[in-house]
Amino acid sequence: MTKKYIIGIDGGSQSSKVVIFDLEGTIVSEGKCELQPMHLAENGVVEHPDDDLWDSLVVASRAAMDYFRNKADIIGLGLCTIRFCRALLKRDGSLASPVMSWMDARVSKPYVHENEDVAYVTTTSGYMTQRLTGEFVDTAANYQGQWPIDTDTWAWSEDDAVIEQLGIPREMLFELKMPGDILGAVTGDVAAKLGIPEGIPVVATANDKAVEALGAGLLAENTALISLGTYIAAMIPGHDNPKGTTAFWTNFASTPRQYLYESNGIRRGMWTVSWFKELLGDDIMLKAHQDGHSVEEFLNREAQHIPAGSEGLMTVLDWLAPAEAPYRKGMMIGFDARHTRAHIYRSILEAIAMTMKNRVDEMCTELGITLENLIISGGGSNSALLMQIFADVFGIPTTRNEVNGSASLGAAICVAVALDIYPDYETAAKKMIRTGNTFEPDKSNVALYSRINQEVYKGITDSTDNLLKKAALIFQ
Repeated sequence: MTKKYIIGIDGGSQSSKVVIFDLEGTIVSEGKCELQPMHLAENGVVEHPDDDLWDSLVVASRAAMDYFRNKADIIGLGLCTIRFCRALLKRDGSLASPVMSWMDARVSKPYVHENEDVAYVTTTSGYMTQRLTGEFVDTAANYQGQWPIDTDTWAWSEDDAVIEQLGIPREMLFELKMPGDILGAVTGDVAAKLGIPEGIPVVATANDKAVEALGAGLLAENTALISLGTYIAAMIPGHDNPKGTTAFWTNFASTPRQYLYESNGIRRGMWTVSWFKELLGDDIMLKAHQDGHSVEEFLNREAQHIPAGSEGLMTVLDWLAPAEAPYRKGMMIGFDARHTRAHIYRSILEAIAMTMKNRVDEMCTELGITLENLIISGGGSNSALLMQIFADVFGIPTTRNEVNGSASLGAAICVAVALDIYPDYETAAKKMIRTGNTFEPDKSNVALYSRINQEVYKGITDSTDNLLKKAALIFQ
């Protein structure tokens, strides 16, 4: 019997990835293209330059297809893209202006109609769906934030006051579909550009974090997923849509009519790791190359010899200040003559784990649940050091999967269910997701991290906020 394959697209904040899976979730080919640096035209404006999201997808798709010979056996495509972005389209579906990043201040405000060329206001998934299929449709599960969406019904609000408040007339909104619905078919022109078969169905997924959660196998309500990306967040699945919560907010899941409870997170989370690597310059790259490792692997090998707690060096991850405290800055506190670049690197990793521990604890308290297991996804899960730090900080078994870029796998799972390869999401997840390593907590490190966190780390910003408020008046 001829094997069949599924394309999973993961359009992220830093790159576009196209991955081809078999029906058991094995990667058979993949391509990736880094995005261009964000365009910062003025304060608060953060845009993806030109048509970068689409152009990078074309490059990534061609790279994946160049090494794949069974194109006729591809049965469908799952589309996952960045959330909280805004795309303004002309009547023909082309961009009226560059796509606004989730970091753009305008996306957190109602839409203002300033360009008469704009006929539609949509998300990145809506824009990419239109490019792929020619259809003006989108997944309902990628509309959170300043959109007139009814999160109970997964449909556009019927309240005229809501429509007026958010500034987007109904005629400028795309038709909504549920995750697992077919959005349309790949057109001939697009098939030629991307190197993929014409006519294959494009299947709706959700927002990138929700699709990642599905691809990571997040199904049990006593398990949390921590997604290590530019923005780091923790998620727990649920059936209800609570309102007015403080320690978490409710996001659409990538399974229809289900929800994800998402903690407060870390802005520029894994970006801070990349920032530190770049700060070290060419010297570290040369040393890593001589050792036959990537820079991150080289730093992990150095940092694994540093004791838990980094000998008193602590990092506060406010490299991008939270909206409610714009005066905050990133900090490293506790330096002495013992400290090396390995200490700094480990301190950053420990800060990621401890910050998320506090965020997850707050969420679990509000939900009234006790966490029993932790899943880590994203490229950072490749680091055994970071995985062990998470296990020790949380004090529970911590797992990573064989496919750590789980958004593309989650997109493929949606296709498998939509095309009746598997009867439901639970079955598809069991068939297509393979668990990797599980890291057990070290009791002595658990006790140390608990003391550091409870007695010192949690209270650092209480002591530094007044100083940073004064500094903000000097350093704009």
